[in-house]
Amino acid sequence: HDSSVCDTGKGKSKSSIRKVTYGFHLVEGKQGHAMEDYHAAEFKQVDGYEVGLFAIFDGHSGQDVASYLRNHLFDNILHEPDFWTDTMSAIRRTYHRTDRKILKRKANDVRRRGGSTAVTVILINGEKLVVANIGDSRAVICEEGVARQLSVDHEPLKERHVIESKGGFVTNEIGNVPRVDGQLAMSRSFGDRTLKEHISSDPDVVIEDIDEDAEFIILASDGLWKVMSNQEAVDTIKDIKDAQRAAMELIEEALPRKSKDDISCIVVRLH
Repeated sequence: HDSSVCDTGKGKSKSSIRKVTYGFHLVEGKQGHAMEDYHAAEFKQVDGYEVGLFAIFDGHSGQDVASYLRNHLFDNILHEPDFWTDTMSAIRRTYHRTDRKILKRKANDVRRRGGSTAVTVILINGEKLVVANIGDSRAVICEEGVARQLSVDHEPLKERHVIESKGGFVTNEIGNVPRVDGQLAMSRSFGDRTLKEHISSDPDVVIEDIDEDAEFIILASDGLWKVMSNQEAVDTIKDIKDAQRAAMELIEEALPRKSKDDISCIVVRLH
């Protein structure tokens, strides 16, 4: 295939109870614009904990917002004073605050367009999982071969009443895809200044302990999920032990299914 690989790589945890490895792979789509997907994947020591930080940011109308999120969102979350004591509130507050910074930053920008999804996974000491998201990038966990979605897809039709109560509307004229105000194919995002009165930057957040039967987590942009179900994605890589090869395999599987979008994917193996 003729799409150019943008980025690929892998890494592993050093100190948590279970050996955790990750691999990522990103491929530019065939839509004729520069790559708008960004990712984050690293382990770092924070306040005596080993923290795995994994995220997919799928930008639209430019890469500006997704790139800003990659550089700032995790730092903002971890610097929130009550991150360890009231994690859910801290994350929610950080998402809102980061969005306000993005909008303020873009206020001086003539274009005033552009936004991004975010799905963020924080793995604490290999034991606890904190998942937050806005938009339609998705996190899925595999437990004993079975896929379970951790994030929530924020689709315009699902949140139509909220959008309409704020004075917006939902159409699906363009390619039969429901869009907020005829423009945005999701009901929550970072950025998107011109639509902000009608959409939200409020994340869905879940916090859970990792069970023994948890095998791996997939984070990916909708370039993958548009052409693959959660279970198909899990089945594709369940026997691949190398996380980077697993991430590459998922994208290789998505491309012939006519995904034209940028595709970014991170696989975190919880050995």
